[in-house]
Amino acid sequence: MKNVVTIEGIAKGFHQKKVIGSLNMNIEKNGIFGLLGPSGCGKTTLIKMIVGLIKPDAGKITVLDHEVPNEALLMDVGYMAQSDALYTELTGAENLEFFAKLYRLSKKERRERIQYAAEIVQLTKDLNIRVAYYSGGMKRRLSLAVALIQNPAILILDEPTVGIDPVLKQSIWQELERLRNEDHKTILITTHVMDEAERCDKLAMLREGEIIASGTPEALKAQYAVETLDDVFLKIGGER
Repeated sequence: MKNVVTIEGIAKGFHQKKVIGSLNMNIEKNGIFGLLGPSGCGKTTLIKMIVGLIKPDAGKITVLDHEVPNEALLMDVGYMAQSDALYTELTGAENLEFFAKLYRLSKKERRERIQYAAEIVQLTKDLNIRVAYYSGGMKRRLSLAVALIQNPAILILDEPTVGIDPVLKQSIWQELERLRNEDHKTILITTHVMDEAERCDKLAMLREGEIIASGTPEALKAQYAVETLDDVFLKIGGER
């Protein structure tokens, strides 16, 4: 199967401290790929390098046959950051309209995509409220709607369900699975929550900027002869 993301020997450090070691990784087309690891393991730094926000100190990243960073990827990659990048003085609808215009969608396309994205994150009734009055969970939901707005081929989501209630979390995951199965999207998601990791097609486990294990959830549990991904992580940690 074709790789949509190829990472070759990338490394990154800040203030003479290694954050990402010499790392290689491939992400195949059409599936949900999870980056699993504790806070501070390098997940967000890796995500930012994939979307071109941070330049690696060494190595190369290719997304959809374009070396990152590349403006040609703007329409094809939807990115949801760990921190919400929203205009709090605007309403939810105005935020979505602003980002839809950045992608040069027609008026009809903007209306359709805003309606779709708002429904997915259950914000339709709150779109006319200024974002300054949104709760933290509502802001996360709006950030996810922004990532979906241009109908990208690849979704890159940095801990998208943090601060979201369990019912909506389930609804979001059902939509991510529909996007994979029906729309053939590629989704890269970071998480430290094991039940979310179980729903990924493939995983890479990170610790201290290095991939310590990768594969399907079932294959990883079988490889280490354990019943949960928590146990996989602990067992690898013990071996190291």
